[in-house]
Amino acid sequence: MLLETLNDRSRNIFRHIVDAYLKTGDPVGSRTLSRIIANPLSPASIRNVMADLEDSGLVYSPHTSAGRIPTELGLRLFVDGLLEVGNLSEDERTTIRIRCQEKGSRLEEILPQATSLLSGLSQCASIVMAPKYERPLKHIEFVHLGPGRALVVLVSEGDDVENRIIEVPHGLTPAALTQAGNYLNARMIGRTFAEAQKVIQKELQEQKAELDKLTRQVVEQGLAVRAGQNGDTAISDTLIVRGRANLLENLEALEDLERIRTLFDDLETKNDLISLLDLAKNAEGVRIFIGSENKLFSLSGSSVIASPYMDADNNILGVIGVIGPTRLNYARIIPIVDYTAKVIGNIL
Repeated sequence: MLLETLNDRSRNIFRHIVDAYLKTGDPVGSRTLSRIIANPLSPASIRNVMADLEDSGLVYSPHTSAGRIPTELGLRLFVDGLLEVGNLSEDERTTIRIRCQEKGSRLEEILPQATSLLSGLSQCASIVMAPKYERPLKHIEFVHLGPGRALVVLVSEGDDVENRIIEVPHGLTPAALTQAGNYLNARMIGRTFAEAQKVIQKELQEQKAELDKLTRQVVEQGLAVRAGQNGDTAISDTLIVRGRANLLENLEALEDLERIRTLFDDLETKNDLISLLDLAKNAEGVRIFIGSENKLFSLSGSSVIASPYMDADNNILGVIGVIGPTRLNYARIIPIVDYTAKVIGNIL
């Protein structure tokens, strides 16, 4: 069903049904519509149009009353074709900028602030998917374990210690392990693993490192201790969820409470939620998932509005967004999410 197939009267009535539903959450009847549409029509004429909209799959009647509410398809078509997205005021923009950076300008300081801010402004739950914060390194050391094996000890600031066993060339001397450790320490200390990895790999590629063949192999093995299948550092994504309590406000029916309970269960499914947010990473700007369009929230009837945020080099770092009932204030929340994601990128 396309909006272009609706005549002006049907489109106007459909828009008013959705607008009224998003504001109140209640089914919208013909008498209500006859009072709010610009060119008054009789309730009988409006009922005929509503029946046609129902036949088209855009609205339905949840109870025996004559009132209608939009289906998920109707909401999708409304958001894509009829929604008039609002503009943030300068005061709102200033508030978002100040709040996002009042705890600092590092990513691990910005994101908790941004998610708390979003949950407050949207009165929904807010979410952010972030790369796990990586502390700069303090020390790296290789410990000989026997023929062909060595232990890599990584110490980060804050004294976090990580140990990995790696394979090394047979016949490698302790002196070569020491040389490899000294080489890496000189370039890693004070840098994150990812930062140091780029510096060292460039040096190795340009043949600037004065290392013998066996020591070079150890250095490359040391760099690979956190490498994923694609060569990316395998730092798992961190998920932050704020404002769950907001979802418990203004519940008007038992089915609303059951829906929210289901949503809470969904929010605990971290891997599935991260997979969903991964889809938003590929979007240019805001991505909207309505109800059963995503499998994770199909039972709770929830919507997600999310946008990727980037660093100074336009590399996508993560996704920030809002989760709530499908009856979200899309016109207000979309620009808030979009602007918050841009602010995070600007701060970084």
